[in-house]
Amino acid sequence: MSVDRSELIYDWGAHGPVAMPAPQAPVQLDDETLRDGLQCPSVQDPPLEKKVELLHLMDALGIDTLDVGLPGAGDHAREHIRALARETAGLRITPNVACRTVVSDIEPVADMVQELGIPIEVCAFIGSSPIRAYAEDWDLERMTGNVRSAVGFAKSHGLPLMFVTEDTIRTPPEVLERLVGAALEEGADRVCMCDTVGSATPHEVQNLVQWMKDFVARNKPGTGLDWHGHRDRGLGLINTLAALSAGVERAHGCALGIGERAGNTEMDLLLVNLKLLGWIDRDLQRLGEYVRCASEAVGRPVRGEYPVFGADAFETGTGVHAAAVVKAFRKGDSWLANRVYSGVPADEFGLRQKISVGPMSGKSNVIFFLEERGIEPTEERIAAVLERAKNSPRLLTEAEVLEAAGLPVS
Repeated sequence: MSVDRSELIYDWGAHGPVAMPAPQAPVQLDDETLRDGLQCPSVQDPPLEKKVELLHLMDALGIDTLDVGLPGAGDHAREHIRALARETAGLRITPNVACRTVVSDIEPVADMVQELGIPIEVCAFIGSSPIRAYAEDWDLERMTGNVRSAVGFAKSHGLPLMFVTEDTIRTPPEVLERLVGAALEEGADRVCMCDTVGSATPHEVQNLVQWMKDFVARNKPGTGLDWHGHRDRGLGLINTLAALSAGVERAHGCALGIGERAGNTEMDLLLVNLKLLGWIDRDLQRLGEYVRCASEAVGRPVRGEYPVFGADAFETGTGVHAAAVVKAFRKGDSWLANRVYSGVPADEFGLRQKISVGPMSGKSNVIFFLEERGIEPTEERIAAVLERAKNSPRLLTEAEVLEAAGLPVS
C-alpha cells in the first residue's frame, strides 16, 4: 500500500501565526574551530597535519570560509596560518584571520598575502559594549580612531575586511552607528554582529539584525552581514538560525560547539538543522567524519548524548520505541525507519539506527538484534536474553547478548 509521505509528519512550522522565514540569500558558513574553538580551556591546539585534515573536511562539506588563527598570537600561530592559507589554494574554502583593530595585527597579514598570493580576509574586532568600554577605560573617540586606522590600513593593502563588534548584542545603536559607520566609510566589506557572552535570546537577535540591515542599507548597500554566537545560555544554535532568518548571510560556528567558556554555535548541528529546514542542499555524508576528526584533533571526546553524532543519538533499547523502528525496517522502508522515532534521519548524515537490548527491551529488540547478526531468534534464545536483560542495570553489550543466547563470543 502506497502512502503520501507528506501526510505522515505534520509540520506545525507551516501552520500557524508564527513563522521563521527562510533566508533570502544563499547561506554562507565560517568555521571558527581553529581559532575561537581553540580558546576553549579544555582543548589542545592540534598539530598542523590534523588542522589540514580538518580543513579539507570543511571544504568537502561546502563550508565557505575558515578562521585560521590570530596573527598577533606569535610566531607559532603565524606559521600555522601561513601553512593553512597555502593549503586552501585550489579549494573552494577561503581563509580569514582574527585581528584586533590595530595596524600591528594586520601588517603580518598583508605580508603573507604578498608572499603567498592568496587572499586572506581580515576579521578586525573591537569590544563595543558600554560595560566593556567602562572596564577598559576606553572612550568612543579613541575607539573610533582605532577602527579608522585599522580598517583603512587593511583596505589600502587590498585586503578583504570584515569589521567585528564584540558584544554587539549589548551595545546601543548610537555606539554602533559611530563604530560601524567609521568602518564602512573606510571600506569594510562585511560587518559581523556578535553575541560574545551568549546573553541573547532569539527575538533580541532578530531586532539587532533588522537594525543593522537598515543601517547598512542607508550607509553602504551591498555590505555583507555575519553572525557570531556563543552558548552561555544554551541558545547559540537557535540564535544563529534566527539571525539567518532575519537576514544575516554568513553564520559562524565551531565543531562540537567548542570555544571560550561554554563554547560557540555547533557547526555540525548548524549544518544538520540547515539541511532539515531546507535552507541548504548539499551532501553531508561526511559530517560525522568531520566531527570525529575535530574530536581527535582537539582532544575533546564526543559525549554519548550529543545530538546526532553521540554514540546514543540513534540507539534505543526501549521496547515500544524499538518495535516501531523494527516494524518500519520490516516494511523495507528505510525512509520510514529513519523517521518513525527520530527527529533527525540518520541516513542523511552517513549514520544508522541501532537497536540494543536492555532492562526496558521487549522481544522485538532481541529478535532484531539476533537477526541482524545472522542468528536464528529461537524462543529459547529470546527468553534467555530477556532474562539477562531484565536483571541488568544497563544495556547489554553485544558479547553479553551472545553469551546469554548460548552462542560463542569471539
